[in-house]
Amino acid sequence: MGTKEELTVQVGQAWTRLAHAAAQEVPRAEVDGVWVFRAIRQDLREFGTAVLSRVEGDRRRIYTARYIHTIKGKERGRFSATIQEVGSGPVEALEALIRGVEKRADDEIPTRIEPATWFPVEEDAASRPG
Repeated sequence: MGTKEELTVQVGQAWTRLAHAAAQEVPRAEVDGVWVFRAIRQDLREFGTAVLSRVEGDRRRIYTARYIHTIKGKERGRFSATIQEVGSGPVEALEALIRGVEKRADDEIPTRIEPATWFPVEEDAASRPG
């Protein structure tokens, strides 16, 4: 999975907004892995979840990024995102941490996305109007 279009199709239209929210909370240069779960549509809303792995010094920190996007009805377009640190451990503990995430997610296997693909492209400060 390499392009933003493929990513958007897989997880829903709100994906870019979730990535922007995560970039505000987690230093993207320290993120070494992103895993996404299949987006779920229920009634008028879409729910999406991603797991981010961040290396900070000799520790690995794991975050869950979630969104709720209203896709129909009076509140169409409403969006909320939460980014929450859910665990940490030694840098080499990544596989065990991800297995724990999969186990708690009823054995749904998330799709790994390269952080450079998942995060929004940073604007060059010189190119911004200002």
